[in-house]
Amino acid sequence: MNIPPSPDESDGAGEAQFTLPTSFLDELNDLQGVEYRMQPDLEAFYDLYARAHLRYAYTMLGNKQAAKAVVLRVYSHLALNWVVVLEEESPEAYAFALLKQRVETHLRLTGATDEAIQTTSYQQAARATLEAMRRQFEVMDSALGLYTAIASLPDRQYDVVVLHYVLGYTCSRIANIMGIRPDTVRSHRRLARDRIATKLGLSDHAATDEDKE
Repeated sequence: MNIPPSPDESDGAGEAQFTLPTSFLDELNDLQGVEYRMQPDLEAFYDLYARAHLRYAYTMLGNKQAAKAVVLRVYSHLALNWVVVLEEESPEAYAFALLKQRVETHLRLTGATDEAIQTTSYQQAARATLEAMRRQFEVMDSALGLYTAIASLPDRQYDVVVLHYVLGYTCSRIANIMGIRPDTVRSHRRLARDRIATKLGLSDHAATDEDKE
């Protein structure tokens, strides 16, 4: 596995508060009931992606403790299956898919799958998208009309919207987090904007500077 270098860009305002405990190995040992020594490449992977995974989980769940519990279980699974994970075409894509699965499982088990929590995440995404795209959608002065459009996005497009507009990651960083190519991220972002514009009845919307990123 080729672990990408640490990104130069900021991971987003206020991200310092989105950290897993430094005693991760202690918590992992307590959770699994076994002594575990983290391998160097897994530790590098953890350093690169755990915070982004935690911020994504928090956006989806709306609860920091629940987000930490979900991400801890994700990395517990990765730790105990790391040799197998390394055989995947993209360990990053595997980890992100596992994170989404564990988030969905948590929502299902807590009975919050489709109601208040998802509504909040959609509204948050709508507000952030509106702010970032205000020049493009200049006829709009409220995020209310975006809610249905955001909620109708396919999973990949919605994830890119959350990671880019809500959490502030660049295309290259999102590509690393999701385990896909930067041009695929840009394609998802463009398709999401097109779909939103169509849903809102906005016919001819100009490309923005971020398309050149």
